[in-house]
Amino acid sequence: MPATVMPAIRAAAAQLAPISDTARLDAELLMAHALGVTRSDLLLRHGADPVPAAFAPLLDRRMQHEPIAYILGEQDFFGRSFIVNSNVLIPRGDSECVVEAALAALGAEGRVLDCGTGSGALLLTLLAERPALTGVGVDASPSALSVAAANAVRLGAADRAQMLVRDWTAAGWQDGLGLFDLVISNPPYVETCAVLDASVRDHEPASALFAGPEGLDDYRVLIPQLRGLLVSGGMAVLEIGATQAAAVGHLARDCGFGVTVRRDLAHRPRALVLT
Repeated sequence: MPATVMPAIRAAAAQLAPISDTARLDAELLMAHALGVTRSDLLLRHGADPVPAAFAPLLDRRMQHEPIAYILGEQDFFGRSFIVNSNVLIPRGDSECVVEAALAALGAEGRVLDCGTGSGALLLTLLAERPALTGVGVDASPSALSVAAANAVRLGAADRAQMLVRDWTAAGWQDGLGLFDLVISNPPYVETCAVLDASVRDHEPASALFAGPEGLDDYRVLIPQLRGLLVSGGMAVLEIGATQAAAVGHLARDCGFGVTVRRDLAHRPRALVLT
């Protein structure tokens, strides 16, 4: 490993190139984290610094396909930084269309339920964007809810967000929740046999990814229960896989919902608005 920062970044990028499409960016982010500075500060002021001892272990973790977000402990989503670890899915830009669809459906006030809240990114973004909203995040994983609660504190929304251990496959999970103006969810929707990148397959929580041979198992359980969670005139916004709009839309229409498809930045179907 070279002794100073910029040559070490170049060497690390070459090492990472076979496993990452963003090898140079990865190397810069890891080096900035090791130095305790921002990436901008790294590039402007620290190129000739000695390589910190913390850099090599971080690089080793990335070489094992661990996602950058888990190594850094945070991920940006909708212009805000969220705490993440291996107990939660990493928030992705595709999911921002769920937030956009929800904001279009919501008024200034109301109650929101996030089913499978994970890091809390969807729910807490809505609460940050609309300061009069309140919300409940439910998840079957207590470890995930600990991350969501920490993010609620980070975003100053802890007084408006309640995080509860609930499993929508279990009887009585709705008890005491009340009714909501909006239900949002990014449920598991990956087919059990899907081929995934090692950074996802080996590091992100399988319980938040996989949903049976067609990726539809959780929709089949959750969608029929939505009416019992919504006020009259309430809506739901569900994230879907890029090829699932027809199948999930059919499930929703069979339960009496009108369905509108929302597309992500790559123009792929990414969310369904149920009314």
